[in-house]
Amino acid sequence: MGTGRPDDAAMREVLAYARAQRTTGFLVLRDGETLAERNWPLPGDAAAFQASWIHGSTPEGALIEDVASLQKSLVGLLAAIAADRGLLDVGRPVSDYLGAGWSRAATADEARIRVLHLLTMSSGLDDGFAHAAPPGTRFHYNTPVYAATKAILAQVAGLSLEALTGDWLTGPAGLAETGWRARPAAFGDVGNPTGLVTSPRDLARVGRLILDGGVAQNSRRVVSEAGLNTLFERSPTNPAYGWLWWLNGSAFTIRADGERREGPLVPAAPAGMVAALGAMGRKLYIVPDRRLVVVRLGQAVPDPDFDQQLWTRLSRAL
Repeated sequence: MGTGRPDDAAMREVLAYARAQRTTGFLVLRDGETLAERNWPLPGDAAAFQASWIHGSTPEGALIEDVASLQKSLVGLLAAIAADRGLLDVGRPVSDYLGAGWSRAATADEARIRVLHLLTMSSGLDDGFAHAAPPGTRFHYNTPVYAATKAILAQVAGLSLEALTGDWLTGPAGLAETGWRARPAAFGDVGNPTGLVTSPRDLARVGRLILDGGVAQNSRRVVSEAGLNTLFERSPTNPAYGWLWWLNGSAFTIRADGERREGPLVPAAPAGMVAALGAMGRKLYIVPDRRLVVVRLGQAVPDPDFDQQLWTRLSRAL
């Protein structure tokens, strides 16, 4: 994967593949230069998707979407900012912030759960907040327990989640199309009732923030380089996971469904890639050593091997 001009024919193949995978927004940036950007309308049979996931559109015609679990990675970023500000110590028990009884575990078991365990999906709780394993001993992708992280951030900031996100991240980084929304009843209860809505360009700005070591395009520092580096440290229970970020290049990967696979998250992608991933194929891929950002939003991808197939095509184009 070089750094010169992209191969036009190969990039057209990337875009054709992305569109065929029911993509609504697709964006490729390299070193701040837009190599490809497409926004496709929803088909006429997508009314249910639109009602649950869409929150308007941008002036350039991109849809503003609830990005599902991709939100987790931005919450990880907010946790790093809180730690920078001296408001959050991830080594402290969750009960220090939320009070005793926040889980259904016994008092002694609950007291062993640190904020770090929430950030690395290793709390030892099941989806119903009951004790299932000692904290820090196994990876379990647990959305309801993760949502407690948002409550911790609001508590330490003394602000609502929306307000602290605006003050700490979206305002300083110029993310004008990003915010929190209550999810509609049609979405279903997954123990995480607030969705992050955003656009492809705003996600690309998050990618550039990370490429630039925590400094936004307006030259404002949003998070320290040390804080960013912490986000991408491989967790002991899953080397493909950091602080709510997915990491490529590991010897094995435990995926969100609990399946362990030998090899990296996306073999065709650069080993140094980090990623924020959400249901239905929501993607923010960032490759720091290539200065590369790729965003994909839209309906559920039909191809179960989407990540590998997309990166195989991107590698040819770049």
